[in-house]
Amino acid sequence: MESGPAIFAGAVFTLFGAALLLWTGARVRHRAPVAQGVSPVASVALATAVGVASLALGVWCFSRL
Repeated sequence: MESGPAIFAGAVFTLFGAALLLWTGARVRHRAPVAQGVSPVASVALATAVGVASLALGVWCFSRL
């Protein structure tokens, strides 16, 4: 019964992290700003860090099954 919430949370974190990394990569490739009004280097670094952390959290949720 406890595996249901872990699967849901793992899927959400993994999908969000992957989508954020893909979106950030697409914005960087097109030389478009990742966040308006913020340093380009800082916004790319923060978005990448959050994407990787989200993927890691999703993998951790799946490992707890």
